[in-house]
Amino acid sequence: MERFFKLREHGTNVKTELIAGLTTFVTMAYILFVNNLFLGPDGAGIPAQGVFFATAVGAGLVTILMGLVANIPVALAPGMGLNAYFMTVVLSSNGMITWQAALGAVFLSGIIFIILTITKVRQLLLVAVPHSLKMAITVGIGLFVTIIGLKLGNVVSVSATVSGITDVAQLAAPVTVKGGDFQLGLSDFMHNKDTLLSLIGLFLIGVLMVMRIRGALLIGIIVLTIIGIPMGLTDVSSLSHAQWLPSFDNLAVGQLDIKGAIGLGLFEIVFIFTFVELFDTFGTLVGTAERAGLFKNRKEGEKKVSKAMLVDAVGVSAGAVLGTSTITSYVESTSGVAAGGRTGLTAVTTGVLFILALFIAPLALMVPSAATAPALVVVGVLMMSQVRNIVWDDFMQAFPAFLTIIFMPFTNGIANGISAGIIAYVLLGFFSNTFTGHKVKVHWLMWVLAIIVICRYVFLGSE
Repeated sequence: MERFFKLREHGTNVKTELIAGLTTFVTMAYILFVNNLFLGPDGAGIPAQGVFFATAVGAGLVTILMGLVANIPVALAPGMGLNAYFMTVVLSSNGMITWQAALGAVFLSGIIFIILTITKVRQLLLVAVPHSLKMAITVGIGLFVTIIGLKLGNVVSVSATVSGITDVAQLAAPVTVKGGDFQLGLSDFMHNKDTLLSLIGLFLIGVLMVMRIRGALLIGIIVLTIIGIPMGLTDVSSLSHAQWLPSFDNLAVGQLDIKGAIGLGLFEIVFIFTFVELFDTFGTLVGTAERAGLFKNRKEGEKKVSKAMLVDAVGVSAGAVLGTSTITSYVESTSGVAAGGRTGLTAVTTGVLFILALFIAPLALMVPSAATAPALVVVGVLMMSQVRNIVWDDFMQAFPAFLTIIFMPFTNGIANGISAGIIAYVLLGFFSNTFTGHKVKVHWLMWVLAIIVICRYVFLGSE
């Protein structure tokens, strides 16, 4: 173990690495409970058992692979934001796009990701897209996830007036208002148990985060699930006949529909999966490697990150085969680094714990949505922190970034936000370079992306 992971060379030992791996697992284990909200029966429609199995095994195997191949303390799991986009793609298609076809699109994005990584085009894209847009994508997805959390927790309601008829409905149900008016508001938490539990959860997890308690999200979900028992929101009756050994029934393994994805023309969806994952992964991998001190030897550090990028790309397609949305590197890995993790042994430990989580499936499947919804809002807070890296004093940077951020939650589409940002940046850059003395660098690849986006809306519309 010492020889394989080079523990002494990295200034660590087995005990430290094991503790770091446990720390990483605790901080990101919330995905085991949250992913079912997006991909499960009430989301994209995948059987709950299948979602839990794919989440635990997918995260476990790919994280172990990361530790063994790249030897860095980075853990992976289905990505927040991309699982929300996956659900939106299926639900907004009115039955035309099945979850199997959506998994096919994820698989194809993984293949593209592998090709981009091997051919080094991935690095070119990272140079082409301005820093402000990369940060804005993260912020926009954070707001997108936050809105979903508020919906799932029944915290937000909508009052709609159409042709003089007033209808009040929960925002969790799709509402289209044409020729009328609608207003968002706070649900009646005094008479709605879901809303009350979600609000309690928001403040509970907030307090835990302020107290810097590791695993605040996971602890919050567990406490809220317990509180939900006397409130009648947590159904514990299923535990009396629960199967505690891992169940291999109702799995989504191998059920991806690649032909369906191609036949339905889901190329834009494949593009978005690939595009978002591209920047999400890069920042996480480089940031974690930097914090772990892996760039003290620059050449060696870059070699490790290059291997990590390939593992990450393989994980996308592997996750689709298992039955989950895009598997990506998690920024929570930095908690393990803070605990002393410096090598792949930290990742292997985290991966093993994810696989062992299969034995708690009955507990995970009884968690009510109101207990996990607050965690989504807090994840939104964490993703929102990247807004400080956008130069707001420069309108050339600020305007495209702002459009990227607001279009995602307000048009209910990650694709719309990215598209708006790309077009705005290229357009503003053209006018600035043509009519002013302020020259802006617009990479040729940004022009290519802008043309692709425009063609998409011209020929396929905005739906």
